[in-house]
Amino acid sequence: MSQTMQRWSMNAVGRKNLMLSTDAIPAPGPGEVLVRVNAVSLNYRDKMVIDGNMPLALPFPFTPASDMAGVVESIGEGVTRFNPGSRVISTFSPDWIDGKLNGNARTPSYRTLGGIYQGMMAEFVVMNESWLVSSPASLDDMQASTLPCAGLTAWSALVERGGVRAGQSILVQGTGGVSMFALQIAKAHGAEVFVTSGSDEKLARAKELGADYGINRLRGDWVDAVYELTQEQGIDHIIETVGGANLANSLRAVAVQGRISVIGVLDGFDISGSAGDLLTKTATIQGIMVGHRRALEDFVRAIDTSGIKPVIETCYRFDELPQALEHLDRGPFGKIVLTRS
Repeated sequence: MSQTMQRWSMNAVGRKNLMLSTDAIPAPGPGEVLVRVNAVSLNYRDKMVIDGNMPLALPFPFTPASDMAGVVESIGEGVTRFNPGSRVISTFSPDWIDGKLNGNARTPSYRTLGGIYQGMMAEFVVMNESWLVSSPASLDDMQASTLPCAGLTAWSALVERGGVRAGQSILVQGTGGVSMFALQIAKAHGAEVFVTSGSDEKLARAKELGADYGINRLRGDWVDAVYELTQEQGIDHIIETVGGANLANSLRAVAVQGRISVIGVLDGFDISGSAGDLLTKTATIQGIMVGHRRALEDFVRAIDTSGIKPVIETCYRFDELPQALEHLDRGPFGKIVLTRS
């Protein structure tokens, strides 16, 4: 094996500061494993971190991206969870194993890969064994790399905290990675799925994945369309990926005693909506910060039994990160993945 590897890093925020360098392959210490990274999937959050739109104290020189799939190359002393040759994926919040998220009211915890911790845009990474989960047997590394953030976010919203069940109505906003996972998870549980998008082409593709209804949000008030399609009942659970003032629309569209999972901040971190709608519908608004390791392990098992296949629009080479970020700017259908070859 070569003694060097390629790694993306930056000494300051901003895409212009991204550099592809050649570095020595690190060695695992006690409790650590060396992973050969075969695929990295990009999230909108990665773009925000790189562009400096998230107020994080990054450890410069900083390697971005949180989600990878690969193979354990070697293990350090005392490692028991994995062996050389084990297929693994990263966990988004490596300190969050199960239960309640760490932190307090003044300082909530946001210790994530590709944020407070170094990211995955390197051909090899050394990680504590507790920071990894076994890959699904039914997915290749490209597909598996999409699970740690986008996949787990949808799973946490709908299953871990949402209790999705057959017969419920689920609405997903847009056709990005989280939304397409939510679509497939909801259908696997027997729910009825509504999708909003500004593209008829993307709505048609969503219907091919199982969506029951597609609503073009650029053609009139999409909430009125929801009322008409649901006989005025509204939506049991809305996957809110836009944020900002769009929460007001979700509050209008949600059913009585329905649920809204706030996930995305495309329109800003400051959300707003009618307290009247919230109170009279006795609706639940829940924030979703991806999820813990145990939920990811549950999701991996569900992937292998349900046959869900992540939606990947395009794959780029490892050295094509700038082009992949430009594609992310345009809004992909599903996920964008980078691979070694």
